[in-house]
Amino acid sequence: MPTVDTERFRLRNFVERLVGLGECEVRDAPIDLLDVGGVLDGNPRAVHFKSVGPEKAELVGNVMGSRRRIACALDTDERGLLGTLNARLTRLHPPVKVSSQQAPVQQVVLKGDDADLTALPVHLQHGADGAPYISAGIDFAQFPGSGFTNVGCRRIMLRGPRHAGIDLIAPSDMRAIYLEAAARQEPVPVAYAVGSHPADFLAAMVAMPGVNELDILGAVRGQPAPVVKCVTSDIYVPADAEYVIEGFLDPAGHVEPEGPYGEYVGYYGVVKRNPVLHVTAITHREDALFQTATIGGRFLARTDTAQLTTVKTESAAWAALMASVREPTAIYATPSSGGMYNVRVSLHQRVPGDARNAIAAIFGSHAEAKHVFAFDADIDVFSDEETDWAMATRFQADRDLIVGSGFRVVPLDPSLGGARTGAKLGLDCTIPFGKGNSFEFSVPTPPVTKPGTRHKSTEAALAAGPASFLELMAALGSKDGREIVRELDALYATKRLGRLDDGRYVLKSDTK
Repeated sequence: MPTVDTERFRLRNFVERLVGLGECEVRDAPIDLLDVGGVLDGNPRAVHFKSVGPEKAELVGNVMGSRRRIACALDTDERGLLGTLNARLTRLHPPVKVSSQQAPVQQVVLKGDDADLTALPVHLQHGADGAPYISAGIDFAQFPGSGFTNVGCRRIMLRGPRHAGIDLIAPSDMRAIYLEAAARQEPVPVAYAVGSHPADFLAAMVAMPGVNELDILGAVRGQPAPVVKCVTSDIYVPADAEYVIEGFLDPAGHVEPEGPYGEYVGYYGVVKRNPVLHVTAITHREDALFQTATIGGRFLARTDTAQLTTVKTESAAWAALMASVREPTAIYATPSSGGMYNVRVSLHQRVPGDARNAIAAIFGSHAEAKHVFAFDADIDVFSDEETDWAMATRFQADRDLIVGSGFRVVPLDPSLGGARTGAKLGLDCTIPFGKGNSFEFSVPTPPVTKPGTRHKSTEAALAAGPASFLELMAALGSKDGREIVRELDALYATKRLGRLDDGRYVLKSDTK
């Protein structure tokens, strides 16, 4: 078999890169598993724990808890993240299959009683969670009949050494695969990679119907992903992951309680009924680095989940925008709203109604946006200051507010009060069409004089034609502003000075 690079997209190597960038702190001192959540909560940086729990295991958290860190994973910056991701998704890369001997993730193979979930550094993330959760799992399962692999993200609630609860409430390909098999009373083989490069998480959030999603994994990486067959099933998983948990979902259905859990909207999710995972094997690198993803709480903008959801929302909304308006310029889903609910878009308005078309397009997209703010292209949608200013000065509620009801919603939104559909709000914060170049919407800037014809007096300068104060200063280079004011005052006194509607000074032709 050909030599395959299994280190380029290794999580540990990416974490070491973050340390060098000052984006990850390293904690060498031993720490109890119960204290991990408190260290990660609201932390602006990723944290690499070198000695966690009684096993003294290595654990990293909050790796994707900032847009900068996710952008770094794709070798770009915060503003270039969406464009880079979309560009990569235009070129799929089928995976490269490798042998078990070539796969670092199978350097250690644990089966039977040795495959113990409770021996992993799995911590209680929030005080009222129903149990410790594995929150950074990327799941792999096969689409029936096609041989293609489905890739997604799912949380895992520990129920025992070889059993766990899997959240399969929300509509997804994985849920559809499971329900189809459960109807036939057949178990569903599944595998979870724990300890993955951020590119793999981004790929897991992309949906392309009819595509082998291992090809999407390669697309986001920018090169084919090395994959290896699981030791207890025919599923192929990334050979360069840190850990893989293999097993099958019980066909009994959504029968076992799972939760509560601190959800990505910032509140707790209630106890639900979900399928049970039966673990058949755990494989990992010899020097494996376990991963936990931050989610929920008061610091949503600093969590892995909100930042990943931000990119997913922007990608879905951008696709809708490209089909509905001619020139969108930027989009930003605020991570502090969970990465989903509040979306800002800027655009060049080519025809009347473009801003409203943009808002309506995002309403109907798969972005699940709840509040959409439309801005002109001169507004930086990543800036709270600029968007606040535009809303304050370009928005009129009785003219620019768009309210609709009966839309598809995310059920975790507690404001729904149990309703199955909800409302959406659009705020058109653009300058009224055709008014963009009007003086009242001109933005003041510091004065900059341009060389011109020089005159000895203000009167001589005005004799050449109407002029603004700045133009007078350019024409009277030897005089400062105060001297010009005095000369203008003298002209006022003789009633020879007037003003045009645009504010320029002018000599009156009739001086009576």
